[in-house]
Amino acid sequence: MVKSFAVALMNRFEKLGSMKDLVATLRYNAEAVKITPPGHPEYSERLQHFAASFAKRFMQLGDQQDLVCAHFLYNLSSAYKPSDPEFSWHSALSWADLAKRFQPEYCLRAFSVAFNLLPEVLWVGHSIPVRHDAVHRVGVGSATSNAVNTCLGLKNPTAAVEFMEQGLATVFQQMLQLKTNVDQLPAVQAKEFQTMSSQLYTRAFADLLELVVDRNNLLAEIRKQPDAESFLLPKSYKDLRNASQAGPVVILNAHEDACHAIIILTPSSEPVYFAINVTVEQLEGQKTFMKKLLRRCHVRSGRDSGTSRLFGHMEEFSVKGTQECFTDLLTWIWTRIVQPVYQALESHGISKGRLWWLPTGAFTSLPLHACPPTDHFVHSYTATLGSLIEARARKPSNMKSEVGIVGVSYTDSSGANYLRGVQPEVSNILTAIPKSLVKALENQSATPQAVKTQLQDCSWLHLACHGKQDLSQPTKSHLLLYEGKLELETILKMPLNNAEVVFLAACQTAMGDSQLVNESFHLGGGLITAGFRGAIGTTWAMNDQDGPIVAKTFYSHLFRDGRQPEATDAAEALHLAVKELRDNNVSYERWIPFIHMGV
Repeated sequence: MVKSFAVALMNRFEKLGSMKDLVATLRYNAEAVKITPPGHPEYSERLQHFAASFAKRFMQLGDQQDLVCAHFLYNLSSAYKPSDPEFSWHSALSWADLAKRFQPEYCLRAFSVAFNLLPEVLWVGHSIPVRHDAVHRVGVGSATSNAVNTCLGLKNPTAAVEFMEQGLATVFQQMLQLKTNVDQLPAVQAKEFQTMSSQLYTRAFADLLELVVDRNNLLAEIRKQPDAESFLLPKSYKDLRNASQAGPVVILNAHEDACHAIIILTPSSEPVYFAINVTVEQLEGQKTFMKKLLRRCHVRSGRDSGTSRLFGHMEEFSVKGTQECFTDLLTWIWTRIVQPVYQALESHGISKGRLWWLPTGAFTSLPLHACPPTDHFVHSYTATLGSLIEARARKPSNMKSEVGIVGVSYTDSSGANYLRGVQPEVSNILTAIPKSLVKALENQSATPQAVKTQLQDCSWLHLACHGKQDLSQPTKSHLLLYEGKLELETILKMPLNNAEVVFLAACQTAMGDSQLVNESFHLGGGLITAGFRGAIGTTWAMNDQDGPIVAKTFYSHLFRDGRQPEATDAAEALHLAVKELRDNNVSYERWIPFIHMGV
């Protein structure tokens, strides 16, 4: 009852502005905290309300003592156990917001408390859809961009990078942790950790609480070992900067106050950052414009048409009247985003080589890799810095680079159009690779069980088939094969000890959810989570007739002069393959969607 009075009075104060109501709110909130016994599940929430009323009075009267009380109570609320982690999360963010406005020196501490709560807010025992819903519900994306923007305002880019890493692709990172490298751990603990992690995929929900508690206890024991103190804890910038080992990484942060680029140049350098002359509204406007262009490309007419690898009815691509608009789009992206990044790199003596993009928020989905001039850098994308570092550290247990090819022109299922380009695509790959290194499955032989075997046996995998993205349940995204489908959920449970690079020549394999832009849980990202070090995917449905051209150039480069392919060479191979499409003057929407992810 006391709590309800306090809430009602605060609502009335916010509407009418009566200080008498605010004073009464403080009194009732104090009483609510006083009568709540220790351990009560609502104690944290009541502390939060008490803090908010002090913050309101400070903003009205400017009494510093009220500000001190608000900081103290927000801190207490966010740290109190037991409590609903979401209440603690919101308390910490409210504390950070208050500090940002009036006492910036407390701001980073408040954000640290908030982001350290994320493993509890996104409890690993919950299903992926439940965790994704929580990411959206509690505003992890907006909190991350706010933390990064605040750190840059305080001229602390290293903290900005650390918060960015904690808030990005959170569920993706949790999945990666289940397959983390444990070679540095004692054998008994390594085995126990791997067993528990694999059981998180298979245990019934009722058994998960005990399993997660046991796993957390094991992690605490592991962290007592020398050199394992930070095992699976958030990485510091000193560790994260190693993501730039093979080339600079460009992080793009979009916030309503300002947009920034943060560049990690080398593993020994501090991050370089600068404001980008765009707004979130402009970025979203350009993405909407691009979607309209793509819809125009799907008209059933035009001279340069072909079937797309999009599950469902046949679509036709028409390019008439759209190419000038694509030029305008890429020119805008180049002028506003990519060119300033290139200029910053050149000022530090970097004008060519590998370049990794890590776009977040409103920057995601923009074709940063496609802006002319296209020959300065070989572009890749990464979901997080940690996933790139982890992928570089993984080495296949079998050094024989066998290539598994899955080509499905047609299935026994209704609704899937015939893919004319698959057979010549497979033929082109077979001419580029020594026969002794190829395991090919075509049409009737490409069953889900056979493809599962390919996944475990082959280091490289080429999938030329239909793919379907499930945005509501990402682990249900699947490859449409003969006599069935192979879901991402099934692949994630498999030990892929030999995995190097997967080429997803299917539709929309690198397209994420517009509601969860920072999560990267599309088919391409999912297969990297499963164990592949790199992936080739498409951001929208590829044109069926382009598959043979891209595949031939890609594999010819990898196996040139009889050499063994390297995962780190895949990005350049794709770069050359897409260049061939451009040299053939194909339309923009046909070559833009191909992207490389990972090492």
